Amino acid sequence: MKNQLESIEELRFVFTSPSFTTERAPKEKREFYIPQLERERNLYGSEFELKLRNELTQKAIARECADWIRKKVKFKSNTTTESMNGFIAIENGDESIAYQPINGFTTVDLGCDRGNNSYSMIAKFESPHSIEFVKLFNSIWKDEAKLQDVTNEVLDNITAAYQENSPEFIYFLTLFNIFNEFLEDISEDVLPNDKTGFQTSKIWNTLYSFQKDAALAIINKLETYNGCILADSVGLGKTFTALAVIKYYENRNKTVLVLCPKKLADNWNTFKDNYINNPIAADRLNYDVLYHTDLPPLYGPGAMLVN
Repeated sequence: MKNQLESIEELRFVFTSPSFTTERAPKEKREFYIPQLERERNLYGSEFELKLRNELTQKAIARECADWIRKKVKFKSNTTTESMNGFIAIENGDESIAYQPINGFTTVDLGCDRGNNSYSMIAKFESPHSIEFVKLFNSIWKDEAKLQDVTNEVLDNITAAYQENSPEFIYFLTLFNIFNEFLEDISEDVLPNDKTGFQTSKIWNTLYSFQKDAALAIINKLETYNGCILADSVGLGKTFTALAVIKYYENRNKTVLVLCPKKLADNWNTFKDNYINNPIAADRLNYDVLYHTDLPPLYGPGAMLVN
């Protein structure tokens, strides 16, 4: 099949029903996608075909297919509600051949494999009858009111099978798909209020970027659920992240109580007193500190209560 496809001069393919949908949302970039229907999946094969031929899972095959499409293929899709019966028309010089009906672009629908159909009959038309199929196809192909060019969208889907992605992008994509449903729940009512000035504080400008992200997330969780657990590993600066959250709420005239193990009480008092060894003395934090036991903390320096 590869040799046969390489020998053709041009292939024009029409999705007879809307296979690519354009999202037209205000203030958003238009996005194209293939609906997950059996009709669209049949473009790449059926359950009776070999997986290597059915799905473009190998990068080399996907890359060759994309290169071939760029050189010889144009895809268009029906944008109307009108029904279009499938057929194949082949032109070779002055000769032409047509095949009908074509329900799907698979070896089963093309009559090459048995499949699970009771029968599969495809009629072959030669000249001069096949010429009418070619004329019909050309008239529809040129009708911009009925078809839209979706070649780039097909290429984008195939290119995704072989393109190299950085580990950072894959990590971001994984996190997005895990947590994207929670992003819709975020509103300005539960986001930190920048007008409090907490981002100009000494403690805020001491934090690393990941600590700032954690502090903002903690404030969001406190406003939404009235509670939050910061469970970072040892050495990632949970205390300083918590101090940034405390500064935010103190700027909002809230009272803060820090509940911690007895052995850590002095550490917390250091950050709120005007000691020479206090790196954030300029913030003048004014929270209260109480300790409960001498047991080591499980997830960090202690608990914080905002009232």
